[in-house]
Amino acid sequence: MTQSNFTYRRFEDRDRSTTDNDIKKKWNQEPITIGESYACPTYVHKTPPCQGSCPSGHDIRGWLSIVRGIDTPPEGMEWQEYAFQRMTMSNPFPAIMGRVCPAPCEDGCNRNELENFVGINSVEQYIGDWAIENNIKFPAPGADTGKKVAVVGSGPAGLAAAYFLRQLGHGVTLFEEYEKLGGMMVYGIPDYRTPRDKLNAEIQRILDMGVEVRTNTRVGRDVSVEELNKDFDVIFWGIGTPDGRGVPVPGGENAPNCTDAMAFLRAYNNGKLKYLSGRIVVIGAGDSAMDVLAVAKRIGHIDDVPEADLPENVILGKTVHDPAMADKRKPADVWVTYRRPISEAPCTPHELKAVIDEGVEIHDSLSPMEVMLDDNGRARALKVAPTAIIDGKLTVKEDEAFEIECTLIVGATGQQGDYEGLEYLDNGRKLIDADATYRVMGQENQFVAGDAVRPHLLTTAIGQASVAVEGIDNFLKGKEIAKRPKVDSHHFSISEELARHNLTPEEYTQGETRGTNEARFAIHNYEDRSDAEIIGADELFLGHFDFNAINKRKETELNPEQVLSNFEERFSTLDEESVRKEADRCMSCGMCFECDNCVIYCPQDAIFRVKKDERTIGRYVDTDYTKCIGCHICQDVCPTGYIKMGLGSY
Repeated sequence: MTQSNFTYRRFEDRDRSTTDNDIKKKWNQEPITIGESYACPTYVHKTPPCQGSCPSGHDIRGWLSIVRGIDTPPEGMEWQEYAFQRMTMSNPFPAIMGRVCPAPCEDGCNRNELENFVGINSVEQYIGDWAIENNIKFPAPGADTGKKVAVVGSGPAGLAAAYFLRQLGHGVTLFEEYEKLGGMMVYGIPDYRTPRDKLNAEIQRILDMGVEVRTNTRVGRDVSVEELNKDFDVIFWGIGTPDGRGVPVPGGENAPNCTDAMAFLRAYNNGKLKYLSGRIVVIGAGDSAMDVLAVAKRIGHIDDVPEADLPENVILGKTVHDPAMADKRKPADVWVTYRRPISEAPCTPHELKAVIDEGVEIHDSLSPMEVMLDDNGRARALKVAPTAIIDGKLTVKEDEAFEIECTLIVGATGQQGDYEGLEYLDNGRKLIDADATYRVMGQENQFVAGDAVRPHLLTTAIGQASVAVEGIDNFLKGKEIAKRPKVDSHHFSISEELARHNLTPEEYTQGETRGTNEARFAIHNYEDRSDAEIIGADELFLGHFDFNAINKRKETELNPEQVLSNFEERFSTLDEESVRKEADRCMSCGMCFECDNCVIYCPQDAIFRVKKDERTIGRYVDTDYTKCIGCHICQDVCPTGYIKMGLGSY
């Protein structure tokens, strides 16, 4: 082939106003002339953006392919159970995460380029609920390794670590300071968002794998780190950030009616805080702030509360509200203040919309300045000042400050850990420093995950726990802990898929072999780039997909009159038919979904379907290179971006 200018343009770029001669490409930029080239197709697996956006690394595309019927379960198994197995490879809490995760996966979904994301959360919720209703258990633990790990903290990070460790056969003892297991899922998030029957079922499923539990036991007080180091091979810290940062302005340090979001939510979730008294002002607009606001509207307000029963006395642990008083509740006066425009709030958008609908007053672009105290040292008002963006900087207009009268102020501006008795772990910011594999800095046999590293999402804690457990497993086996891949997820493995169908390639026994297309030891015509590349919408053939409206879960929307004493779950579960329809909207980015476009449009009949008894996900079609002329049409019509041209030149 000579180095000349060629006159080919890919067909989707052509229009009637131009001719082939209008476009000139150098030979090494577009190697096609008169419909032929040296570049033939190969099948390249990349990570879809939903998975790339998911902190726990869910194989979302994989379990959606099961729901839609492309990947079929073994004989005798329901598709829901098969999807549950794939789903829980990375996350043991599908029923809970399907409800409360803010779904960064949906934000990343390439379907947003068409009409709307795939409702990943709703499918996950359905599968999680189905598994609970049908009493689906996790497989038996791996063979006993004789190694023991102390898991400190039973929030999402600790429980996930216990799950992944038991899968590998390591012994696990779970240490929990409080009476109940669940961490933020039980003490931080309101019960109507994480239904306790669902949460308890998913926790019990992990315990049934053989996890020993020691509740009401604080490491650093009831048992020392030295004892753990003596009795266990590894310590995993999942202690989270149970303390809030309080009210972040002068005057709020010692006022009894100034508290933090974590203390407020813990008092509610413990069943002790039943009502408020007077106006509540929440500082901050993150997800914890939204939970405080929503709870406040639900538990309402009671006039003339005795001093002993003031909300702050319940939060401080001095008393417990009488449930019988709930009959006297009235709608609460609930305000939120935020330094910036509320449109910039870091909370989940639908949570913000919900509290606005429920009657919370939004007072944005206000900076808290000082807590104003009465003669008894209690907060009587929050002094605030307007803010504005001037020359690109947030500016506080202190000369325009004014007071907001209130009876309770809740700071929701951040969280921190409690390191009493564990001072050596504190990095000075009430967090724990760790490396990229979540090994505690300076501690060879200690690992950490979750909010103790950096307060974030529940799914982040689960994903970090998975990475940490891989490191723990390698450490216990005396292996070097490997560097993490660029795209760090629970990737689809074609080798595992072939093994599931008894199609594992033959053992390689030959000498050097180049250019083989017949040897049975190789996985032909396939390249895995999922650990390095995420496939974008620009690599898909979006013209293949029709408009298909999302199948939304029914969401209960409450107005200010309806919200009082309403603790019903907000999202209902989709039915099976709707779940199937929603899964069908997945575009299977970066992986074949068996549409037959390449087979139909190949002018040389070079692309063919793999024999049924040799077919798996990722091995639906193959190419006969004796027929292929390198015309690129198969790549052009591939909806999922799975086909690439070049056989290694890409």
